[in-house]
Amino acid sequence: MTDLRLYLLVPLAPLAGAIAAGLFGRRIGRAGAHWAAIAGVAISFGASCLVFADALNGAEFNGPVYTWLVSGGTRFEIGFLIDRLSALMMVVVSFVSLMVHIYTVGYMADDPGYQRFFAYTALFTFSMLMLVMANNFLQLFFGWEAVGLVSYLLIGFWYTRPTAIYASLKAFLVNRVGDFGFLIGVALVLAYFGPLDYAAVFSRAPAMAHATIEVIPGAPWLLVSAICIGLFVGAMGKSAQFPLHVWLPDSMEGPTPISALIHAATMVTAGIFMVARMSPLFELSETALALVLLIGGITAFFMALIAIVQYDIKRVVAYSTLSQLGYMTVALGASAYSAAIFHLMTHAFFKALLFLGAGSVIIALHHEQDMRKMGGLWKYMLIGAIASVGVPGFAGFFSKDAIIEAVHLSKTPFAGFAWLAVTLCVFVTAFYTFRLVFYAFHGKERFESHDHAPHESPAVVTVPLVLLAIPSICAGWVIGPMLYGDYFGSSIQIAPSHSGLREMAEEFHGVLPMMAHAVKTIPFWLTLAGIVAAWYLYILKPELHVKLRQKAGVLVTVLEEKYARAGSATACGGSAT
Repeated sequence: MTDLRLYLLVPLAPLAGAIAAGLFGRRIGRAGAHWAAIAGVAISFGASCLVFADALNGAEFNGPVYTWLVSGGTRFEIGFLIDRLSALMMVVVSFVSLMVHIYTVGYMADDPGYQRFFAYTALFTFSMLMLVMANNFLQLFFGWEAVGLVSYLLIGFWYTRPTAIYASLKAFLVNRVGDFGFLIGVALVLAYFGPLDYAAVFSRAPAMAHATIEVIPGAPWLLVSAICIGLFVGAMGKSAQFPLHVWLPDSMEGPTPISALIHAATMVTAGIFMVARMSPLFELSETALALVLLIGGITAFFMALIAIVQYDIKRVVAYSTLSQLGYMTVALGASAYSAAIFHLMTHAFFKALLFLGAGSVIIALHHEQDMRKMGGLWKYMLIGAIASVGVPGFAGFFSKDAIIEAVHLSKTPFAGFAWLAVTLCVFVTAFYTFRLVFYAFHGKERFESHDHAPHESPAVVTVPLVLLAIPSICAGWVIGPMLYGDYFGSSIQIAPSHSGLREMAEEFHGVLPMMAHAVKTIPFWLTLAGIVAAWYLYILKPELHVKLRQKAGVLVTVLEEKYARAGSATACGGSAT
C-alpha cells in the first residue's frame, strides 16, 4: 500500500488534535481536549503501524506533497520519504507519544492548563513526525525548528515559576546556537548542490567528494566536511551533546510527561536520526566522523559522572539521557548507523518508562522529587533500570553491546578514546542507575515528613508503564535482522572501508549465543561491578557513601557544578547538595 492519504494521516491526525485542544479547549472541556489529542495520536500510531508493515514488505515512497515556492529553478517543497528508517521512527515516536498522552490524563488531572498542555504535546508530535518523514532539507529544517519551538513552550509550561522561564529560555537559546551551524550546512547544500531533495543531493555527493571551499581564506576545506560539521553542530544542540548539552538537565522544570516526551523518542533523538539519514554525506568525510566520535565519547562518560552526585530523581534520569545520547553519537561516528538507530529505539522505551515511573513516584509522594525523602517504594522503574544498564536479555543490553563492539572495530580517528569512554561508562551507568533504585525504592522509609502517606497512582498512569515495560524487555531481541540482516537497506549507506558491522555480522549466531558470550566480556563484568558497588554503598553500608562524598571534596564539587568553575553559580534549579 502506497496511498499518499495514509502518509498524510500520520502527521495531520496529531495536528488536528492539537488544533481541537488548543483553539476549542474551553468549548469542548477538559475531557474533550484529552480525547481529541489522544485520538489524534492513536490514529497516527495506527497509521504508522500500517506504514511500517508496508515498509517491511518492501514498499517505499519518495515524492513531493506540496510545492511551497519555486525560485530560480529551485523548488522548495513539502514531501515524504517513506522507507524502513523513517517507518521505524514513525512507530517509535507515535507509540511513546501515545503512552505519554494517556499518562498525562492522570498526571495533569488537577492542572489549570490541562487543555493547553494537550495542545502542545499533540503539536510536538506533529512536528517530530514531519521531521522524520521529510524527503528534503526544507521540511527537515521546518520540523527541526518546530520541535524546538514547542519544546520551549512545554519546558516553560508552568510559566509562573521563574525556574521554568529560565529553563525554557536556556533550551531555546542553546538550540539556536546549534541551529546556526545546522542552517550553514543546509545553506551550503543549497549553494553547491542546487536541489534540496535528499535523493538528488546524495546522488551528486560522490562527485563532490573532493570539492573544496575556503571557510578561512587560504585554508581550503572539503565541502562535504564543512556541510557535515555544520549539520552535526545542529545535532549537538538538539541531541544535547557536549558542549551544547547544558539545556537538557534544566528542562526538568517542565512537567514529567514532557521530560519523557522530549528525552525519550522525540526531540533529543532528532539529531541522531538526522545524522543517520545523512550517512551518504558523512561517509565521505573522515574528519566529520572523527569529530562525531570525539564529542560522543566525551558526552557519554562525563555526563554519566554527573548523575552520580544528583539527588533529584528526574535529574538522575536526565543525565542518564545525556550519556545514552553519547552512546548513539559514538555509534554514528563509528559508521554503525543501524546500531545508533537500534539504541535509539530501545532507549526510547526504557527511558520513557524510567521518566514516567519517576513521575508515578512523584505523584505517590505528592510531587516530591528528592530521593533522600523517599525509600521503601517499589515501582516499574526497576525494569527500566535493568534495561538501561544493559543486563543481558533486556533491550538495552543488545544495543549497547553492539555499539561498544562496533566502536572497538572502528579505524576512524578517536575510536580508541570513544571505546574507552563508553566501556568505562558501563560501570558508571550501572552504579548511578542502581543508586537511584536502591536509594529511592529500598531501605528505610524516609517520607515521614510528608503531610500524607504515599498513595497508589491511578490506572491511567500505570497502564502506560506496563505497555512500555514490555518493549523495554523484549525490543532488543530483533537485533539480528535490524543490525545484521540488511533491515535498513539503502536507507543507510556505509563506505566499504568502514567494515565494523560486517565483521560483527560474521560473528553473530543468534540472540541466545550473544547473551551467553556476554558473560565473558568486559562490559558484563563492569555492569555487575556497578550494581554491586551501588548495593554495597546504599544497602549494605549506607553510612559509607556519606563519608566517601565528604572525603571526595573537590571531585564532588566539580561534578555538582557540572564541570563549571568551582564556586560559580549553578544553573537555576541545579543539583541538590
